[in-house]
Amino acid sequence: MELLFVVLGGAIIGLAGRYLLPYRHTHGSVLIPAVGVIAASVLWVGLTWAGLKWDGGWIWWITLLGTALVVAVVDLAVGRARTAGDDRMLHTLTRGAVAR
Repeated sequence: MELLFVVLGGAIIGLAGRYLLPYRHTHGSVLIPAVGVIAASVLWVGLTWAGLKWDGGWIWWITLLGTALVVAVVDLAVGRARTAGDDRMLHTLTRGAVAR
């Protein structure tokens, strides 16, 4: 049951990251929320395997803050990479163009 709440929390953090962080125009609407869900799930399972108890406070703090960090890093990295790629493609396509 806790994993369901963790997945929901990851989705909410991902949605918040989608609309609060820059570069949202460079990726699809589901990418960052999906990253939030995956990050929260992986962190939660890893921390339970490490021995943290489900009803403890630390597992929740680490999972949710770690998810927010992962969402922010992925959004910024994907956005910068796609913006740079778009700029390279624009430069390549307009290299031989003549301005009128």
